[in-house]
Amino acid sequence: MRYPQGGGLTAERQAFRERVRMEAAVMFAEGRGSTDIARELRVSVRSVQRWRQAWKVAGRDGVRSRGPASKPKLGDALFAVLEEELSKGPVAHGWPDQRWTLARIKTAFTDPSHLIRRLRHGLRQIQYRSDIIDGCLTGTGLTPTTPRLQRQ
Repeated sequence: MRYPQGGGLTAERQAFRERVRMEAAVMFAEGRGSTDIARELRVSVRSVQRWRQAWKVAGRDGVRSRGPASKPKLGDALFAVLEEELSKGPVAHGWPDQRWTLARIKTAFTDPSHLIRRLRHGLRQIQYRSDIIDGCLTGTGLTPTTPRLQRQ
């Protein structure tokens, strides 16, 4: 299964789903019950009921899929950026395990406070790694100094 711009299913899977719908239409014409059809086609009873209503109104054409429910919200360029970021994994975005959920994706890419927390966490990590700080300072020509205590 894929979830980019094509409605979530590959062409083969879309064709398979269409065949299942057409088989259901044949079973409707035979007068079979929704529960039997659902069990045989391995779909939900509710789906069979929706298909049956559409079949009563428009026949086989009513059962056909109308395609994805909505147009993609991301263009190709933004989708490529999202795909790249997701491939880094949830740990790279601050979660303790390698499991993406829709809630995590939404938080990681839409919540400014999440970005601020991640930046602060990264800066704290750098703060305690003298090798990183020394490397940065060497490139600039600066040297680390210790703060002077002011006399009172």
